[in-house]
Amino acid sequence: MYNRLPPLNALRAFESAARHLSFREAAKELHVTPAAISHQIKVLEDQLGIQLFRRLTRAVELTDAGRSLLPRLSEAFESMAQAVIKIRALEKTATLTVNVPPSFAAKWLMPRLHRFVTAHPDIDIRIVASMRVVETRKLNVLYDTMDGNDKIGDFDIDIRFGTGKYPRHQVDKLFSVTFTPLCSPRLLEGLRPLKKPSDLRYHVLLHDDMQDINEGWPSWAQWLETAGVKNVESGRGPHFSHPILGLEAAVDEMGVVLGIKETAAYDLAAGRLIAPFDLVLEIDAAYYLVISEAWAARPKVKVFREWLLKEALDSRFCK
Repeated sequence: MYNRLPPLNALRAFESAARHLSFREAAKELHVTPAAISHQIKVLEDQLGIQLFRRLTRAVELTDAGRSLLPRLSEAFESMAQAVIKIRALEKTATLTVNVPPSFAAKWLMPRLHRFVTAHPDIDIRIVASMRVVETRKLNVLYDTMDGNDKIGDFDIDIRFGTGKYPRHQVDKLFSVTFTPLCSPRLLEGLRPLKKPSDLRYHVLLHDDMQDINEGWPSWAQWLETAGVKNVESGRGPHFSHPILGLEAAVDEMGVVLGIKETAAYDLAAGRLIAPFDLVLEIDAAYYLVISEAWAARPKVKVFREWLLKEALDSRFCK
């Protein structure tokens, strides 16, 4: 049906000229020359096989066919204009939804988010904390099966912990992660102060169960072996289903957790946690900003991306 329509430019030129009964006024409205308007109308008349204007000495007037065509075209162009207005209004009012791993959301993003909200009060943002963006052996979103025109579920943006290999998506690395023992500063005091790795035998080891579902997630056994410590039972101590619980337990002086130093940055800066040793373990994974290529150009998405990349860069400089 649509391929049988005359060129849109020709229809637009006719509608404007017919409404003004002037090629010159139509040219002003459409920001072209009167000759261009005349040419487009001639193209339209040739395609339709009917005359739409009578060219007089110093004026033009519509033929019966032209008068019949004008109301429908004006209505059609007005409908298109209203549709564009509605889409632009939707872009201004729609919520920007960001899907985030829970630890990243609570420990890294939330302490910084007030800066985005203050700088962009016109953007309503919704943060969804979800384990589906943690790439593990058992929890995995298959980005390579997704169409690049699709959003990631109901989300505009994903902040994803994984390998960074997500075809047909715009991918920005935020930062790599390192694992190291973290604890309350109070554990450096008392009868059994934590001064060296072997002192861990006097303290409770806190565990999260991520290593059970992620082959690359380090364990206390790995860290202790790397540190050359042999007199500590690596498997003892409370277990938690999620890293954020282990961090909170460490803040509450329950023991020492092997945690991600980067996501604990605010707790470290505030003095709620301390990294008593320099030894860290690195893994082949990082936090990435992942956006469907089809959605990357949306104004709100671009604004959030630019803000988040700056925050990630600043956080690396502030280590």
